[in-house]
Amino acid sequence: MFRACTVFACFLMIFAATCWGQQDDQSIASCNLDDGKQVAIRYNPVTSKNERLPNGKPWEPGGAPMTLFTDTQLSFGGSTIPAGAYTVYPIPGKAWSLAINKNVTPHSTYDEKQDVVRSTIETDQVSESSDGLEVAFAHDGDKCTLRIYFGKAAVFAPFTAK
Repeated sequence: MFRACTVFACFLMIFAATCWGQQDDQSIASCNLDDGKQVAIRYNPVTSKNERLPNGKPWEPGGAPMTLFTDTQLSFGGSTIPAGAYTVYPIPGKAWSLAINKNVTPHSTYDEKQDVVRSTIETDQVSESSDGLEVAFAHDGDKCTLRIYFGKAAVFAPFTAK
């Protein structure tokens, strides 16, 4: 019990430190795994009227990358992501990719060398266009699948607890 409380307290400190100085209008999507661990992603809600997808380049909705928080080790794209905080860059294109980057310094420039993993993700088209960025998780056992909807694009990135 003490170990669980200590891990949770560390997770909260990382979360608070990363949030310090960030905008108040950010949104958070989260997923609770069966073992009580949590995965969350913070992002800037943007509209398709004000934002264009950068084809083949890392996307920072609203001018800032998404931020992933996990208090458990995850598997994504054949790589292991340790517990902690990471920036997340969707990379739109004919085949979308998702980069998980260890640099969480606010206002820093994307550096591909800091990627923990970069992997192609499942994409689809929806029949009705979304006016704004929608981010959510779908939970299934030890897996939390990140779902991103923007315009007619729908992308899915599965994170599995290790």
